[in-house]
Amino acid sequence: MFSRLFRASKPCQRGSSHQLLFMAEFSAENQEYNKSLKRQQFGNRFLTDPKTVFEHNSWDNVIWDEAQEAEARRTTQEQLAHLATEADQEKYENEADQFWDKFYSVHENKFFKDRHWLFTEFPELAPEYYQSTENKPTYSLKETNVDTCHSENQKPSKEPKDVLQGQSAQFMLAEPKDVFQGQSAQFRIFEVGCGVGNTVFPILKANNDKGLMVYCCDFAKTAVDMVKESKEYEPERCQAFLCDISDPMATVPFPDNSLDVIILIFVLSAISPDKFQSVICRLAGFLKPGGVILFRDYGRYDLAQLRFKKGRCLGENFYARGDGTRVYFFTQDELREIMGKAGLHEKQNFVDRRLQVNRGRQIKMYRVWIQCKYVKPLLGDTSHVKPLLGDTSQNINNDTTDTSVQSVGSSV
Repeated sequence: MFSRLFRASKPCQRGSSHQLLFMAEFSAENQEYNKSLKRQQFGNRFLTDPKTVFEHNSWDNVIWDEAQEAEARRTTQEQLAHLATEADQEKYENEADQFWDKFYSVHENKFFKDRHWLFTEFPELAPEYYQSTENKPTYSLKETNVDTCHSENQKPSKEPKDVLQGQSAQFMLAEPKDVFQGQSAQFRIFEVGCGVGNTVFPILKANNDKGLMVYCCDFAKTAVDMVKESKEYEPERCQAFLCDISDPMATVPFPDNSLDVIILIFVLSAISPDKFQSVICRLAGFLKPGGVILFRDYGRYDLAQLRFKKGRCLGENFYARGDGTRVYFFTQDELREIMGKAGLHEKQNFVDRRLQVNRGRQIKMYRVWIQCKYVKPLLGDTSHVKPLLGDTSQNINNDTTDTSVQSVGSSV
């Protein structure tokens, strides 16, 4: 069905092909992007001559033709016609943490590699950003507004709230609100779905300033334990904790309006789609005015989506892998709507359309990811936010005028 999207010279063992692809999803990404901390941004290598396709491991912004787009759409429609049983869907939802816990128990810290490309794509994580005084908003916590998320018929309250003394509308604090680890920090980062620390540890290593505080959570206990047990873990500047961010009763070790950056990398896609909005709303409440959510995840019609077999589909564009972990495939418009309803302003929303090749086996693999930056506006700011420090808005990928992966499938 999708031989044009993926073609291998040797068939895989039954039941192993999808697992191998899942392993390749991150390994291929990291092998290429970790070569240098000073690498170029995504989107700078273009395939102009099809004859040279196997001269490099990957090509950016590869254009699909109408036949490829139609084939991808037909594949997803067939997947949707053969859903997993209701019993299986409930199992994947109720035991989601157990599936990920088992995943990390099996792979430990050998599956993912450190994402050093973070500092090129997201300069907000580099020390040069937070140590600069440029474009930094000045405000008091007592002047901030917790009600960042609202429906079209429910306007946010205009009354200021003291988040250090009032209780958050979404989450309860694990510590007293007037005393929390990192309260005196100059810059606070929170990574949701930290895994075994492949994002956290590069950040700590690159930022030696004691004024930095990094919070990180995962709902897989094994992963959190591995972060804490690592020799790279710095308990004075990092706090790892167990948390299911989709659970409204979960506790967090910081108050609302206290974070500068929230990292969501291949995390939201693992959560049930009916919880997307509530999760982003809660995260938006944690941000300071001027704070930013850094996002990267799977895009619609990515090869990983098209390879799912019958009975693995849980709903539209939502699937269960062979190991029980789940994944959703986004469009730009979906993310724009979710973030907008949480009161966040769009700074970046682009599709990374990539053709990866295996030169030895002459394999072509079409991958689709979405990368975003959404900022919490300053109080009273109804205009578009100014560019963030270090952001290269002239990069071809920073085009926020694209509508969606699906509507421009020919360019996926």
